[in-house]
Order: sequence, then structure tokens, then C-alpha cells
Amino acid sequence: MVISASIAALLGAGHLILTYRGPKLLPRDPGLREAMQRVHPVITTGTTMWRAWLGFNVSHSIGLLLFGFFYGYLALAHPDVLFESVPLLVCGLFVLSIYMVLARAYWFVSPLIGIGLSLLCYVVSLGIAWA
Repeated sequence: MVISASIAALLGAGHLILTYRGPKLLPRDPGLREAMQRVHPVITTGTTMWRAWLGFNVSHSIGLLLFGFFYGYLALAHPDVLFESVPLLVCGLFVLSIYMVLARAYWFVSPLIGIGLSLLCYVVSLGIAWA
């Protein structure tokens, strides 16, 4: 479980860093970024597509960091609470499974592999705990 949580937290931290540093999450076409910086979504003129893009990336990163820290902490400090709580275990499995579906449908191979490894470690930890 700690390995699963660590992978998720590292993916979240890496994603957060790449959101603000370097060109990895920038559009290849500079014109697209310029357009995103001046175009508003239909729902509001209070933001631009670029600011929404940054916010989505940051909130996505925070979700992975929160998952990693929460499940890692419980696995280390309170394993009895974690492994005896069906709702917590189902929630963790659900979150990682949804990230896996998203990675497969919308992202690229590195997050797919990372989330796949995290999910695999999560499932293995359940098998070990319940063996």
C-alpha cells in the first residue's frame, strides 16, 4: 500500500511541477496557448481557457498528492484502520481505477504505466492484508 501511495504521490508531484516548469504541458502550437489565454469558456467570462487549463492541472495534481499522502499515512501509521475499513479500501480502489480509465482514454503511456503500477500494488496489498 505504501508503494501504491508513493507512486500516486510522485505522479501528482511530477504533474504539479510540470504544470509550472518547462514546456512539457504546454501546447506545441504557441498560437493555441495565445488563443487559450484570451478565450473564455461559455460558462463564464471570469476566467480564460488557459487559466482553467492551469487550474485543472493543479487540481488533478493535488488529487493524486492527497491520495498518496492519505493512503500512505494510513498504511504506515494506522494500518488496522485502513485495512479494516471497507469504505476506505473501496474508495481507494475506485479512485485508482478511475485514474486508470482516464489514463487509458485521454492521456499518454507514462501516466498509464504509473497508475497501472499503483493500482497493481494497491490490489496486491489488499491480497496480502486479507491472506
